[in-house]
Amino acid sequence: MLDAETCHGACEAKDRRFDGRFYVGVTPTGIYCRCICPARTPKRTNRRFFPSAAAAERDGFRPCFICRPELAPGLAPIDAPARLAAQAHARIEAGALEERGLEALAAELGVTDRHLRRVMNAQFGASPIEIAQTARLLAAKRLLADTQLSVTEIAFASGFQSLRRFNASVKERYGLAPTKMRGRGAKHDGVVKLVLAVRGANDLRASFEFLAARAMPGVEIGASDRYARVLTLGNVTGWIDITPHAKGLQLTLTDTLAPHLRPLVAAVRGAFDLDADTATVDAHLARDPRFSIEAEPGIRVTGALDGFELAIRAVLGQQITVIAARKLATKLAQKFGPPASSPASVALAGEMPEVHEWRAFPTSAQVANAGADAIAAIGMPRKRAETLAALSRAHADGKLNLARGAVSAGRAGLAEISGVGPWTIEYVALRALGDPDAFPATDAAIIAALGKRGETLEHLKPWRAYAAMRLWRRAATKGLRP
Repeated sequence: MLDAETCHGACEAKDRRFDGRFYVGVTPTGIYCRCICPARTPKRTNRRFFPSAAAAERDGFRPCFICRPELAPGLAPIDAPARLAAQAHARIEAGALEERGLEALAAELGVTDRHLRRVMNAQFGASPIEIAQTARLLAAKRLLADTQLSVTEIAFASGFQSLRRFNASVKERYGLAPTKMRGRGAKHDGVVKLVLAVRGANDLRASFEFLAARAMPGVEIGASDRYARVLTLGNVTGWIDITPHAKGLQLTLTDTLAPHLRPLVAAVRGAFDLDADTATVDAHLARDPRFSIEAEPGIRVTGALDGFELAIRAVLGQQITVIAARKLATKLAQKFGPPASSPASVALAGEMPEVHEWRAFPTSAQVANAGADAIAAIGMPRKRAETLAALSRAHADGKLNLARGAVSAGRAGLAEISGVGPWTIEYVALRALGDPDAFPATDAAIIAALGKRGETLEHLKPWRAYAAMRLWRRAATKGLRP
């Protein structure tokens, strides 16, 4: 927890460095705000500080409609308990408790549910269940303010199991019926638009460039200022478009994906590492003079929107170049992925006339059902095709968890699959599981960038994933893409 004087100073200066690190309860009004709230700063005697939105709401405070706490960036922890709590918080915000429950979430994170409750209460001043309820309500508040989705659509998209429970919870917590909280947001031709705030320096060009170099024609579009693609969530396929925004990113999605908005927002935030405290990371990496931090500050870890897709592409990329791996991934999607015939995909096709048909990347069940023979036929060794089939079956059967934050479970599951070695595990942990200390030391481009083999950069723990991203960028300038 930050001390009170620091919090008071952040409020009075409206210091963006502390946005989302704590919340300010204003006692006369019963409202809680971000420290950057543009409203008049409350008197010191009228301020209460909370480590999370859930803690403020548990004590009876309601979210501010001006600064909107649901738009604050997330946390970037440093020590192990804080990192565990933040991973759990991110999973809960993405809907993990509704999907599998607390015991399963704790197992994903490699701890007991009792320990997880203790860590969450210590870090955020609220239990996992209270955090989940606040996440559902804040997601609903955001959709009510920013879209014209129906109240029923918003209820289920926010994670509520019934409209009646949704209406009662909103009224009980916020004192208003959902219909009274509607904003002026608009849904244009079946499209929903949201802004995702970034912590720290707002320069995400490196992430866009990283994704663009790996974009599969017919599935993705990548550029230095745009990433768009066909995406399957649950049982529905839609389209997303991500572009820079003054506050971070603008996420545009077809309303077919709206029921999965919470996990989608969490996935985009993770893929672009929007919650990273890059100033802290850069200060740590600056201990090694080989990293030119001042020349290129704020490099984030570029993740993935889908852990299974990233794992498949990591196996495809074993011991070959990025260009060759991208071609194989494109062939895999073209052969096994479902076609996307929505108006959005037609619009994408218009931007890339060389693409005649847009497809979503295949699900794990689709790849597993294809079998090793069909997979190998796209142009790879039989052994690698068998690895892809085994990985897909493990994921489809629920034995391989590749959700962001499930570092312990994901690493263990990958290690059980024949043909998945240390490089693949580290690469997937870095980009899909969100392990900030993952480091594929045997990566050819990293070795080339360092100039020698066998270096593991132990002195840069616990942020070696950020060192890997910088080394990959260095290799790219020499024509050695990772």
